[in-house]
Amino acid sequence: MAAVTAMLEDLRDLVPLTVEGAAAKFAAREWTPRGKLRDGVETSWRKDGVRGWTQKFRSGAVRVSFAVWIRDVDESGYFDDLDAVYEQGERELARFLPQIENSSLAGHLAEAELTTEDKDEFIAARKWILGERTLTAGVVQQDTDLPVMVVVVLEEPATASA
Repeated sequence: MAAVTAMLEDLRDLVPLTVEGAAAKFAAREWTPRGKLRDGVETSWRKDGVRGWTQKFRSGAVRVSFAVWIRDVDESGYFDDLDAVYEQGERELARFLPQIENSSLAGHLAEAELTTEDKDEFIAARKWILGERTLTAGVVQQDTDLPVMVVVVLEEPATASA
Protein backbone atom coordinates (compact mmCIF):
# COMPACT_ATOMS: atom_id res chain seq x y z
CA MET A 1 0.00 0.00 0.00
CA ALA A 2 3.05 2.22 0.02
CA ALA A 3 2.38 2.58 -3.71
CA VAL A 4 -0.76 4.58 -2.83
CA THR A 5 0.94 7.07 -0.54
CA ALA A 6 3.78 7.51 -3.06
CA MET A 7 1.20 8.27 -5.75
CA LEU A 8 -0.67 10.68 -3.48
CA GLU A 9 2.58 12.50 -2.79
CA ASP A 10 3.26 12.75 -6.54
CA LEU A 11 -0.29 13.90 -7.27
CA ARG A 12 -0.06 16.63 -4.61
CA ASP A 13 2.56 18.33 -6.77
CA LEU A 14 0.44 18.06 -9.93
CA VAL A 15 -1.26 21.44 -10.43
CA PRO A 16 -3.85 21.36 -11.79
CA LEU A 17 -4.85 17.76 -11.25
CA THR A 18 -5.70 16.28 -14.65
CA VAL A 19 -6.37 12.74 -15.83
CA GLU A 20 -3.51 13.12 -18.32
CA GLY A 21 -1.11 14.22 -15.59
CA ALA A 22 -2.28 11.48 -13.26
CA ALA A 23 -1.81 8.88 -16.04
CA ALA A 24 1.77 10.10 -16.48
CA LYS A 25 2.38 9.74 -12.72
CA PHE A 26 0.92 6.20 -12.71
CA ALA A 27 3.16 5.25 -15.65
CA ALA A 28 6.24 6.84 -14.04
CA ARG A 29 5.62 4.81 -10.86
CA GLU A 30 5.32 1.64 -13.01
CA TRP A 31 1.68 0.90 -12.35
CA THR A 32 0.27 -1.54 -14.91
CA PRO A 33 -2.36 -0.06 -17.24
CA ARG A 34 -5.56 -2.09 -17.47
CA GLY A 35 -6.54 -0.99 -20.99
CA LYS A 36 -9.46 1.26 -20.05
CA LEU A 37 -8.97 4.31 -22.24
CA ARG A 38 -11.17 7.39 -22.23
CA ASP A 39 -10.46 10.17 -24.70
CA GLY A 40 -7.17 8.45 -25.48
CA VAL A 41 -5.96 8.42 -21.86
CA GLU A 42 -5.54 5.31 -19.68
CA THR A 43 -7.93 5.54 -16.72
CA SER A 44 -7.37 2.28 -14.82
CA TRP A 45 -4.20 0.96 -13.22
CA ARG A 46 -2.95 -1.82 -10.93
CA LYS A 47 0.09 -2.30 -8.71
CA ASP A 48 0.85 -4.58 -5.76
CA GLY A 49 -2.78 -5.72 -5.53
CA VAL A 50 -4.08 -2.13 -5.45
CA ARG A 51 -6.36 -0.76 -8.16
CA GLY A 52 -6.22 2.87 -9.20
CA TRP A 53 -8.39 4.85 -11.57
CA THR A 54 -9.04 8.39 -12.74
CA GLN A 55 -12.26 10.19 -13.58
CA LYS A 56 -13.05 13.59 -15.02
CA PHE A 57 -16.60 14.75 -14.49
CA ARG A 58 -18.68 16.98 -16.75
CA SER A 59 -18.31 19.71 -14.15
CA GLY A 60 -14.55 19.59 -14.68
CA ALA A 61 -13.81 18.01 -11.29
CA VAL A 62 -11.06 15.38 -11.37
CA ARG A 63 -10.90 12.36 -9.08
CA VAL A 64 -8.11 9.83 -8.57
CA SER A 65 -9.21 6.78 -6.57
CA PHE A 66 -7.51 3.72 -5.16
CA ALA A 67 -9.05 0.47 -3.92
CA VAL A 68 -6.60 -0.72 -1.26
CA TRP A 69 -8.77 -3.61 0.01
CA ILE A 70 -11.60 -5.49 -1.66
CA ARG A 71 -13.90 -8.11 -0.17
CA ASP A 72 -16.07 -9.65 -2.85
CA VAL A 73 -19.38 -11.44 -2.38
CA ASP A 74 -19.36 -15.07 -1.32
CA GLU A 75 -20.16 -18.03 -3.59
CA SER A 76 -23.90 -17.44 -3.29
CA GLY A 77 -23.49 -14.05 -4.92
CA TYR A 78 -24.29 -12.28 -1.66
CA PHE A 79 -22.66 -11.62 1.70
CA ASP A 80 -23.86 -14.06 4.34
CA ASP A 81 -23.15 -11.53 7.08
CA LEU A 82 -22.94 -8.03 5.64
CA ASP A 83 -22.34 -6.41 9.04
CA ALA A 84 -19.29 -8.65 9.55
CA VAL A 85 -17.94 -7.61 6.13
CA TYR A 86 -18.47 -3.93 7.00
CA GLU A 87 -16.63 -4.47 10.29
CA GLN A 88 -13.80 -6.17 8.42
CA GLY A 89 -13.64 -3.19 6.07
CA GLU A 90 -13.50 -0.80 9.03
CA ARG A 91 -10.59 -2.79 10.52
CA GLU A 92 -8.75 -2.66 7.18
CA LEU A 93 -9.37 1.10 6.98
CA ALA A 94 -7.96 1.52 10.50
CA ARG A 95 -4.87 -0.44 9.42
CA PHE A 96 -4.43 1.75 6.34
CA LEU A 97 -4.97 5.21 7.88
CA PRO A 98 -1.53 5.38 9.56
CA GLN A 99 0.06 5.15 6.11
CA ILE A 100 -1.55 8.49 5.26
CA GLU A 101 -1.16 10.00 8.73
CA ASN A 102 2.56 9.07 8.91
CA SER A 103 3.41 10.01 5.32
CA SER A 104 4.97 13.23 4.09
CA LEU A 105 1.42 14.34 3.24
CA ALA A 106 0.52 14.59 6.93
CA GLY A 107 1.97 18.08 7.31
CA HIS A 108 -0.21 19.30 4.43
CA LEU A 109 -3.49 17.76 5.60
CA ALA A 110 -6.23 19.48 7.58
CA GLU A 111 -8.96 17.31 9.08
CA ALA A 112 -12.34 17.91 7.46
CA GLU A 113 -15.90 17.12 8.49
CA LEU A 114 -17.77 14.49 6.54
CA THR A 115 -20.63 15.94 4.52
CA THR A 116 -24.09 14.42 4.26
CA GLU A 117 -23.08 13.08 0.83
CA ASP A 118 -19.94 11.50 2.35
CA LYS A 119 -22.02 9.84 5.04
CA ASP A 120 -24.34 8.45 2.36
CA GLU A 121 -21.44 7.18 0.23
CA PHE A 122 -19.13 5.76 2.92
CA ILE A 123 -19.81 3.18 5.61
CA ALA A 124 -16.92 4.69 7.60
CA ALA A 125 -14.47 7.37 6.51
CA ARG A 126 -11.87 10.02 7.36
CA LYS A 127 -11.56 13.20 5.31
CA TRP A 128 -8.93 15.87 4.95
CA ILE A 129 -8.36 19.05 2.99
CA LEU A 130 -5.15 19.05 0.92
CA GLY A 131 -4.81 22.52 -0.57
CA GLU A 132 -7.80 22.96 -2.92
CA ARG A 133 -8.44 19.21 -2.91
CA THR A 134 -10.14 16.73 -0.63
CA LEU A 135 -8.64 13.42 0.39
CA THR A 136 -11.02 10.80 1.73
CA ALA A 137 -10.25 7.28 2.92
CA GLY A 138 -13.19 5.07 3.66
CA VAL A 139 -15.20 1.89 3.36
CA VAL A 140 -17.71 1.77 0.49
CA GLN A 141 -20.20 -0.54 -1.12
CA GLN A 142 -21.71 1.16 -4.14
CA ASP A 143 -24.43 -1.43 -4.69
CA THR A 144 -25.69 -4.53 -2.91
CA ASP A 145 -24.18 -6.84 -5.52
CA LEU A 146 -20.75 -5.19 -5.61
CA PRO A 147 -17.80 -5.78 -3.29
CA VAL A 148 -17.09 -3.86 -0.14
CA MET A 149 -13.88 -1.85 -0.57
CA VAL A 150 -11.52 0.41 1.31
CA VAL A 151 -10.85 3.30 -1.02
CA VAL A 152 -8.73 6.42 -1.00
CA VAL A 153 -10.08 9.28 -3.10
CA LEU A 154 -8.28 12.48 -4.05
CA GLU A 155 -10.59 15.00 -5.68
CA GLU A 156 -10.02 18.43 -7.11
CA PRO A 157 -13.19 20.46 -7.64
CA ALA A 158 -14.02 21.97 -11.01
CA THR A 159 -13.11 25.50 -9.97
CA ALA A 160 -9.57 24.45 -8.99
CA SER A 161 -8.96 22.26 -12.06
CA ALA A 162 -10.41 24.68 -14.62
